[in-house]
Amino acid sequence: MGAIIGTHDVLLLTLDTLRYDVAAELLARGRLPTLAGVLPGGEWERRHSPGSFTYAAHAAILAGFLPTPAGPGPHPRLFAAAFPGSETTTEGTWVFDAADLPGGLAGAGYHTVCVGGVGFFNKLTPLGTALPSLFAESHWRPEFGVTSPTSFEEQIGCAERSVRDRTEPVFLLVNVSALHQPNHFYLPGASGDTHATHAAALEYVDRHLGRLFALMSARRPCLVIVCSDHGTAYGEDGYVGHRLGHEVVWTVPYGEFVLQPGEWS
Repeated sequence: MGAIIGTHDVLLLTLDTLRYDVAAELLARGRLPTLAGVLPGGEWERRHSPGSFTYAAHAAILAGFLPTPAGPGPHPRLFAAAFPGSETTTEGTWVFDAADLPGGLAGAGYHTVCVGGVGFFNKLTPLGTALPSLFAESHWRPEFGVTSPTSFEEQIGCAERSVRDRTEPVFLLVNVSALHQPNHFYLPGASGDTHATHAAALEYVDRHLGRLFALMSARRPCLVIVCSDHGTAYGEDGYVGHRLGHEVVWTVPYGEFVLQPGEWS
């Protein structure tokens, strides 16, 4: 990461509430052509979330604790705050002297931008301001939220306005709300949220990802980290939703890759 930070833009794309099993199935069926073209080996990596709901997971991720590989560790981290005795900080880890990753990257000359999606990013309450306040620039509008059928397109438009004319390196977080319930409107005729509507929401996101990739690789190479913050239950073992300790909540898809300038023009 020492060769990445300072020379690459960084895009952290959190697909809020996306389940690993749904993401893996769609990829295997050829339903995610954009992601299939960029994920290493054309596959998701199976990982464990650092939290079972959005606030907890993002607080950890933005401190450098990305979802952890599902096999036994310890697993070296890409980013880490300076912390004595850390067993996951190695020679390849970029270490920052700040309490959070946006602060660390700002200290390295990055302009930090957050485009929020779910309620923990809405800046309407003190709690909804906590995560966005870590960034130099943060945005949220109802059009970016969970009830908007065009939320991801609106979020990309906001990112374009914030990033396009920047000359310094950019760290951009996009918290994608489309997967979160309600998502039934992505499947015509559906009257409630199900695995199928969750999958249709991911297909919607994949259709528009190229536009975001083009934006973030237009000026310099871009390190992309795309992952879910946590999954959600649709009736497994009687559970519905998240903020609970079930396999479908803890297990998340993850991918990291570098986009080269002009690759998505």
